Amino acid sequence: MADELNNAEGGADGNPQGERQGRGGRGRGRGGNDRGGERGGRGRRDDRNKRDEEQGEELIEKLVHINRVSKTVKGGKRFGFAALVVVGDGQGRAGFGHGKAREVPEAISKATAAAKKKMIRVPLKEGRTLHHDGKGHFGAGKVTLRSAPQGTGIIAGGPMRAVFESLGVADVVTKSNGTSNPYNMIRATFEALGEQTSPKSVAARRGKKVADLLGRGGASAAVAEVEAAAITE
Repeated sequence: MADELNNAEGGADGNPQGERQGRGGRGRGRGGNDRGGERGGRGRRDDRNKRDEEQGEELIEKLVHINRVSKTVKGGKRFGFAALVVVGDGQGRAGFGHGKAREVPEAISKATAAAKKKMIRVPLKEGRTLHHDGKGHFGAGKVTLRSAPQGTGIIAGGPMRAVFESLGVADVVTKSNGTSNPYNMIRATFEALGEQTSPKSVAARRGKKVADLLGRGGASAAVAEVEAAAITE
């Protein structure tokens, strides 16, 4: 009888422990696999994102304007932010974007992403200034752009300076009339930049040589040939 009682007690005590150990083992196994899989997957995704950022081109980002707005709701005020950003590669490509969010960093990131999608290429003379004068108009804003000799610098204020710095222009003279709204000024500036043309594109469109177009300004044939050879775009 004593042996039977001991066996019964041992079996009763042993089975629950065995079941608990088994359940605990299965729990640890499931938890370890799931966590390990998630960690491994997240690590690989982060690595891909880092590699994509490293392989991407370096852009110049200029924050032009941040506007804070508030909305009165039940329980207080709700604030939001709007950012205007200009990006460029410093070699003749630039764009601008607008983003809204509850936080400033998120608004800036949205505006930067929008600016990268709307980048345009502007032909530059000698890689430092514009080929010819231009005018832009948007809303109540009017801007005038003029090419300048070497050493002039960027004579522009506010939003327009950010555009030319990100574009890679070193010498330019500008004038803004009308509104001082940064959004209208930026749009008018990009409208004027979009109308910029290079002698090569004009010559190709008209079926002529670049030297022929430059020679019509009164320059000699030799000088026109030298200037035409110096034009890269």
